[in-house]
Amino acid sequence: MTTSARPAMGELAIQEMKEFAGFPAGTQRYIRRALDIGLDRDDAIALWSRDVIEETSIKVQARVYRKLDRIRGQVPEDSGIETVEAFMAPLVSVAAFDLGQNRIDDFAAFRFLYERLIGASARPWLPGAFCAAAALPHIHPDRRRALLQSISEAAATAPGWSNREPSFYPAWVDKVDTSKAAH
Repeated sequence: MTTSARPAMGELAIQEMKEFAGFPAGTQRYIRRALDIGLDRDDAIALWSRDVIEETSIKVQARVYRKLDRIRGQVPEDSGIETVEAFMAPLVSVAAFDLGQNRIDDFAAFRFLYERLIGASARPWLPGAFCAAAALPHIHPDRRRALLQSISEAAATAPGWSNREPSFYPAWVDKVDTSKAAH
């Protein structure tokens, strides 16, 4: 009998759930909403908009996220510089939008979201996209500093990345009326 050094899929999903649970509530909400929009899972306006301003924000996000299909199709298979522009330019643009919404506060939340929006093959490119988007002038200097300081040296200089696709995709959860729960 052989044993594997790799965690079982269930354990990986639990690790991903724990990571997600560690994000602030506003970040969790934004990630779930972004996944609904970016993966075309549900009617994001019906689920997430609480007022006309949020409805407009969701419509703008959906328009920005139209680039995701092209981005997914352009993920470079190697680190050759000739393929980077077609992928990184729209990725940085979408990332800049998300960071500009002030709901993604660090690289961990950004990575969590983008691994799901694009896939595991994007992992090597996420530190560069995050740093480029976080350094753009539309981000307030104090926030820019906090975002850039949130990426660890290990994440920025990783010699390799896992190609395992995420297994946990957080979604809308209806509230349960506990006052009507059976005893």
